[in-house]
Amino acid sequence: MGENEKKDFCIECRKETEYLWQEKPIVKTIRDKEYQFQITTAVCAECGEEMNPPGLIDRNVQEIDEQYRRAEGLVSVEDIEKMMKIYQIGKAPLSLALGFGEVTIPRYLEGQIPSKEYSDIMRSALASPVFMRQKLSENREKITDAAYRKAMGAAVRLEKLFSISGKLLKIIAYVFEQLEEITPLMLQKLLYFIQGIYSALYGKEIFAEDCKAWVHGPVYPEVYNLFKDFKYNPIDDARFVVLEGAREELTQEEKRVVNLVVDTFGMYGGKTLEKITHNEEPWRKVREGCKSDIPSNETITKESIRNYYMAVDKAYGIHSEDGIRRYIQDMLTTEGGIF
Repeated sequence: MGENEKKDFCIECRKETEYLWQEKPIVKTIRDKEYQFQITTAVCAECGEEMNPPGLIDRNVQEIDEQYRRAEGLVSVEDIEKMMKIYQIGKAPLSLALGFGEVTIPRYLEGQIPSKEYSDIMRSALASPVFMRQKLSENREKITDAAYRKAMGAAVRLEKLFSISGKLLKIIAYVFEQLEEITPLMLQKLLYFIQGIYSALYGKEIFAEDCKAWVHGPVYPEVYNLFKDFKYNPIDDARFVVLEGAREELTQEEKRVVNLVVDTFGMYGGKTLEKITHNEEPWRKVREGCKSDIPSNETITKESIRNYYMAVDKAYGIHSEDGIRRYIQDMLTTEGGIF
């Protein structure tokens, strides 16, 4: 039996048969407006008639609900849950903070469809921490001090997230999807390698931010400020829930380079990656004359990174994982770099 085939009782065949999942368009009228939806059906593999296996009706209800919300631009249950997570607030306090009745959000979470007006308020709160701070201030007296402080603090921290470019945010979110654990030090180095390899392969930068030649290698200060509280620990940041699905906004070339870096450099810890960057010309050249423990805020130019990685590509072929792995091994066994 195939992976998509299951069994249930077919009324037409009068016996248990295999069935296949198929999609079918249907038309429904909701509030005097006609909609076309795609729903899942179970079709008997023997007679071709539709069957009604357990759970199918609930599945169809959910499909219609999700498609209706998308058609009308209404917030989803998942969006509301995401909002509660990033602002660290419960459903009843969130309801009050947004200016709704106390049971409004709980009802939406149970499946009740919100009005367009309330949906737009929730969408604005999810998309804009500035808007959320405004609503929290407006409804300060309706929620407890503890809930207010926690949500306001989360909104302020979320604002900092948008201090870096949208492209860099999406790349970080994609890196988080690919790796189970990543420390701030490791993230910094992966972003540097992503910039270097992308610019070498495609002749242009992948994101606009410049990195600095700090003691522990190339560092993007804006990214450092986002995650400095995690110190040497793995990053576990609820703020990035707001960027779930951001990978779809990256180009195929951008995703290809992130995958190349994650699948090669991403196999090593932050200190090992730091050692590699210390052996590379862009960081070493900017740090010339500095003792190893002396801070520096000099910029490693994107041009120097691109030129260096173009030379690496010529020598190793960094368009492939094998080429990158050979480069990594040489950099870990050769003191002072190879160019």
